[in-house]
Amino acid sequence: MIALPTLRIAVLSFAHTHALSYVHALKTMPGVQLIATDPDGTRAPDEALRGPRLAAELGVDYVADYDAAFAWRPDAVVVAAENSRHRELVERAAAAGVHVLCEKPLATSVADAVAMRDACERAGVMLMVAYPVRFSPVILGAIAQLRSGSLGRILSVTGINNGKLPKDRAWFTDPELAGGGALVDHVVHCADLLDELLDERAESVRAVSNRILHSQRELSVETGGLVTLRYPSGVIATIDCSWSWPMSSPTWGGVTLQIVAERGTVTVSPFAQGVAGHDSRGETWTPVGADLDALLLEEFVAAVRDGRQPQPDAEVGIRTVEIVKAAQESAANGGEVVALA
Repeated sequence: MIALPTLRIAVLSFAHTHALSYVHALKTMPGVQLIATDPDGTRAPDEALRGPRLAAELGVDYVADYDAAFAWRPDAVVVAAENSRHRELVERAAAAGVHVLCEKPLATSVADAVAMRDACERAGVMLMVAYPVRFSPVILGAIAQLRSGSLGRILSVTGINNGKLPKDRAWFTDPELAGGGALVDHVVHCADLLDELLDERAESVRAVSNRILHSQRELSVETGGLVTLRYPSGVIATIDCSWSWPMSSPTWGGVTLQIVAERGTVTVSPFAQGVAGHDSRGETWTPVGADLDALLLEEFVAAVRDGRQPQPDAEVGIRTVEIVKAAQESAANGGEVVALA
């Protein structure tokens, strides 16, 4: 077997909980040398394990800050910082000639997302957005079935992404760091799947939201919402997004797509497979099936090695941010319809 050339990858921040699974996936890949840094962890507004202590628990080499991470001269970085910090880190990577996998959403504004794309294009580096759900074998199978034409034209899609309030990372409910609440956190995954499934850009968005859930907490962001999208082909899609699962739930939540076509329907729930049980602490749930974060990282690493642009790319990231921002605008104005230019 021919040994793969060493690929140097730096994980920038442990702010997003996906960073932990990204580290686990990268550690198992042959020919990958890995470091991590999390300089903002010491200032995090919660008690979650961060910084060098979390790096030690994960078994990954740690450097003190972003300067040290870039001085290490990585070939690629994984940006898992708070949403509002994505642009600075992506632009810094582009300036250093480093390829980027950026956590979703790409940015907290459309202008920032466009600037990040432009910076990477000018530098000739690839920018991939971390949407692991699209790598689910059941999602890929459903899309292939629908594209075969066997069920006819798609008429409507219901997307559901409900889960727990991410209280172990308080920045998720900070409007400055996250850019919003459940509309930001849970709309984008379904928006990405719709983008891939329908292969067209939404033309209008309508949304409503509320803060009814977790009302005992002092939250300044929405905890639930419903987004309706209209596409040029006539397809109507909805996205039910919330932090509605109880904190006692043994799993974080789930994503479901219900697709209605002319000659049949398809329902896909990539996180529905698992083994339920109980232990001394209560209900348990052990998921089975593909590790979607690992599949995402495998595609990113392979693309860096092959010198090709992986999907989802920055254009997908921009389109999904457009949907989130339009949904926020609509909800703030009583559910008025917002046209996408």
